[in-house]
Amino acid sequence: MQDKPPVLRLRGVYSERLAPVSLDLAAGECAAITGPSGSGKSLLLRQVADLDPGHGEVELDGAPRSGMRGWQWRRQVIYCQAEAGWWDDHVAPHFTDRTLAAGLLQRLGLAQEKMDALVQELSTGERQRAALARALALAPRALLLDEPTAALDPEATARVEAELRRYLDGGTAILLVTHNPEQARRMARRGWRMEQGRLEPQWT
Repeated sequence: MQDKPPVLRLRGVYSERLAPVSLDLAAGECAAITGPSGSGKSLLLRQVADLDPGHGEVELDGAPRSGMRGWQWRRQVIYCQAEAGWWDDHVAPHFTDRTLAAGLLQRLGLAQEKMDALVQELSTGERQRAALARALALAPRALLLDEPTAALDPEATARVEAELRRYLDGGTAILLVTHNPEQARRMARRGWRMEQGRLEPQWT
């Protein structure tokens, strides 16, 4: 019996500022990318998410991105940037299942009343966790995380990492960009470093 295709497969993904990248992510696998600011880490995530123009092919469970509409792809391959956008002034309208959302927020260390708060009333770290909860509530097949704990203290970081491990255990694949090498080692099976648009393996 043949092995299942990887959840996420990149084949020769490149742009003007990004050298070709090819890698596979299996179900339940987190891979980490570190490197200096401006080296191309976010560019890669945005290109995988089909938010920026580029070249190469990306597949999800063997299905090519080029065969899907952009919104269909981004519903299953979710890009979480460090400071997310919000389309409503309140937190609650960003979730369709209030019970699920409340559980996510609680596990991420946010009080239940934050569900009914204005987005602008949340601290930077609270917004970051609420945005992650919003993404996780959609049960994506792959998560593209751009500095998901950049604004968090150690306790909140530990909560986020624990919740991400829960989703990995459920078969999600995660491509994680972080400036924290310790976090990369804690979360990822494999690691790369981005330098001037080129991705070099660090550990496998």
